[in-house]
Amino acid sequence: MTVDTRPRARRSPARPPGGVGGRTQIGGAASVALRRTLESPRRPARVLAAFPLAVYLEVRSECEPHVIALVSSEAARLPNAVVLAGPLDRLPLGDECWVGEGSIGLGRVGVRVHRWWDPAPPLGAVEPSRLARALPLFGDICDRSRRRPGLDVTGAPGLLASGCLAGSLVDGVVAAERLLGLGPGLTPSGDDMLCGLLVALRQLGLAAGAPRAVWLADWLAAAVTYDARARTTPISATLLHCAARGEAGSEVLGVLRGLAGQQQLEAAAHRLLGLGHTSGADLAWGVRAGLAAVLALRSWPAIP
Repeated sequence: MTVDTRPRARRSPARPPGGVGGRTQIGGAASVALRRTLESPRRPARVLAAFPLAVYLEVRSECEPHVIALVSSEAARLPNAVVLAGPLDRLPLGDECWVGEGSIGLGRVGVRVHRWWDPAPPLGAVEPSRLARALPLFGDICDRSRRRPGLDVTGAPGLLASGCLAGSLVDGVVAAERLLGLGPGLTPSGDDMLCGLLVALRQLGLAAGAPRAVWLADWLAAAVTYDARARTTPISATLLHCAARGEAGSEVLGVLRGLAGQQQLEAAAHRLLGLGHTSGADLAWGVRAGLAAVLALRSWPAIP
């Protein structure tokens, strides 16, 4: 008989269950705000906070956003979030973490980004008259709700709102500086108010053709993000940087679409108002103030 003298291919060892090299793999959908951070070379990270529906990682980097939220599909989808396809209880929170090369590693668990979503989708052109009709409706929903902002709106928030209505950069910046980091929690009320305002000024200003509102958003964003890391919590600083670019969570984006007549406003407003203890009401206050300013400034010329 003929003997086969060809060298045999070496058999690969059996792959351990759960993923490559024994690592458990979980898929995720990431905000495009995180693309630069996730696609950069690997950097160390640490767990900032862990909750049943969200885990926050701080990446050792000067890039923004420097905090990543790993969230389940039931959680609020923040603009810096990776929405996981698997449960959060599989994440070993005490182990070494890293971020980069399209993945996130937490001990023996790897999160691989398979798709991306946009936290700042353009609204398209919206008639200012539609926004003018939507403002009192949204205000009525907020006023009838049991949810209230965490700060007295007649103080620094009132100065911020009136300054934006008047197109006063000085009053706006002074009030924004007072609000930055003001209030307790991972995302202080003052920061949430600023986030709602910045997103509304930019997104609704672009949609309604109000360049002065977008100009105001640019300057206020520069003021609040300049030293945000030193003046508020890491999670809130990241959300402020996102808001400065017009990026927001799904609940805020839903309200913007509702104001633009692209979906049902009342349902979207109640979803937003239900966030956290006061975060939803704080964000809603900021959106309200931002929309009022857009309508007041839409006839103003752009500043070259």
